[in-house]
Amino acid sequence: MSPPFQASPLRAIRGRPLQGRFRPPGDKSISHRAFIFGLLTCGQTMVEGLLEGDDVLRTGAACKALGAAIERLGPGRWRIRGPGLGALVAPRETLDFGNAGTGSRLMMGVVGSHGITATFDGDASLRKRPMGRILDPLRLMGAEVLSQGEGGRCPIVLRGVRDPAPILYRTPVASAQIKSAVLLAGLNARGVTSVVETQASRDHTEKMLAHFGAEVTVTTEGEGRRIDLVGRPELIPRPVIVPADPSSAAFPIVAALIVPGSDILVEGVMMNPLRTGLLTTLLEMGADIGVVDRRTEGGEQVADLRVRASALRGVDVPPARAPSMIDEYPVLAVAAAFASGTTRMRGLHELRVKESDRLAAVAAGLSAAGVSYAIEADDLIVEGVGSARGGGLVATHMDHRIAMSFLVMGLASREPIAVDDVGMIATSFPEFRPAMERLGATFE
Repeated sequence: MSPPFQASPLRAIRGRPLQGRFRPPGDKSISHRAFIFGLLTCGQTMVEGLLEGDDVLRTGAACKALGAAIERLGPGRWRIRGPGLGALVAPRETLDFGNAGTGSRLMMGVVGSHGITATFDGDASLRKRPMGRILDPLRLMGAEVLSQGEGGRCPIVLRGVRDPAPILYRTPVASAQIKSAVLLAGLNARGVTSVVETQASRDHTEKMLAHFGAEVTVTTEGEGRRIDLVGRPELIPRPVIVPADPSSAAFPIVAALIVPGSDILVEGVMMNPLRTGLLTTLLEMGADIGVVDRRTEGGEQVADLRVRASALRGVDVPPARAPSMIDEYPVLAVAAAFASGTTRMRGLHELRVKESDRLAAVAAGLSAAGVSYAIEADDLIVEGVGSARGGGLVATHMDHRIAMSFLVMGLASREPIAVDDVGMIATSFPEFRPAMERLGATFE
């Protein structure tokens, strides 16, 4: 099991307007998948722009333990030589994913469809996250769970099956992690594996399957989709260019909107329609965000975003938007605090099973900052008055997005805001503090 983080508190202070240009780190979701597809492809996969946060590097270490040769060639540049589909080796030690929920869940799909046994574990936060929703379809395909923690949590010992059964699986919630685990397992099945989701979740796995030569078909079914994958393809080594992460871009974007006088350019942000829920919501709130130079990089739509300080207004955010912005609700709550009027974010049940209970953590942070809010079932309601008092200490619960969200709030609140720990920010955004400081943010 990973050792606990060394607590490292930090305080954000209101200062001068944010100015300048900034490129967010590589997308976390695609970076995880770049390592995994490199493992499953026989040959050499070259990756540019990889996010070198702890979560992604844990996935890389797991791929190495399963037989990949992995080499860092420079900042964000990696070479992966994979043994290929069906040729993985059993790891000698526990696969320690630290805080990486995505990496651990996707890799369960990989291990579950090979004739090897592996132990999955992580830090205290990962051990709290439910894994039964991943293990259930893997059992249907023939994998065995030899042991597990209370409630189907890590540590988990998973015995994969050499010849997994193709299945048709309807996901119980809109989750790219469940869908991806089933599809990755289906790669090694004979026949067609199908996943049906009632609401479309992020589609990076489907796109990368096609990029590496798999036969995958996506059809629309109402608000959701059906994905059909033909198993046992000959995956072809392809280069991967990782676009900038919209979830990481959310922090400087919201900071620029709420710090008076700010004007920044956020470069190369992924504009995949299944990842732009926050941008849609902020524009509805009256945000001054200009979309500049739309283009395609690495098979994904990207653009530069010019963001200026704005007078925001409260809005009603529909539950159907949650899959396209599930990681951005904490920082949206910060924007809502600085808006005028009520913002209601509906259908946030998935926030309760992230790195922390994010719904509770956001509520506690808002309370510490003097912001009025309410929780009704799975809805978060924020009463914005155009400003926030600030002050107080926010408990992060080992959650990187809670830490960054309330540091952003502190840059615009009347009194500074402190968070109890920033050590875990390295899991997704190692350069958060220096990058924000270059734009003019003040931390101490």
